[in-house]
Amino acid sequence: MGRIYNNIVETVGRTPLVRLNRVTEGLPATILLKCEFFNPLSSVKDRIGMAMIEAAEKSGVLKKETTIIEPTSGNTGIALAFVAAAKGNKLVLTMPETMSVERRTLLALLGAKVVLTPGAEGMRGAINRATSLAAETPNSWIPQQFENEANPEIHRKTTA
Repeated sequence: MGRIYNNIVETVGRTPLVRLNRVTEGLPATILLKCEFFNPLSSVKDRIGMAMIEAAEKSGVLKKETTIIEPTSGNTGIALAFVAAAKGNKLVLTMPETMSVERRTLLALLGAKVVLTPGAEGMRGAINRATSLAAETPNSWIPQQFENEANPEIHRKTTA
């Protein structure tokens, strides 16, 4: 019988390595394929969603009653939504209105509140809106995926 996990977040990063034999036939090299699509939401971004939230929990910045607010255009937002849903955190994501309806629907199904910003403003508009929402929302936290050290650190520890 396979391992039983306590929650879906524990399965993040349990991705297999597969040896590519035919591609390297006759070569003095081993090439391995890292199957990130085995993550719960099929993305390497699942790792950073989990890492940023768990690092904030560990540091005491993030508690159950804290609202997570993050600008996103896609997979990082999906990863944050899945981890926040599993852990019971409230999540507000800001994104340009040009993002697909399917993406917005998935985020809503995962329990995230999606706040759309004008498409012409791009990600800068989403970032500005997240910043203003955080200023208006007591007990909120912005993971800041592009500045959060937990983001590259999880890749150093577990992906490479």
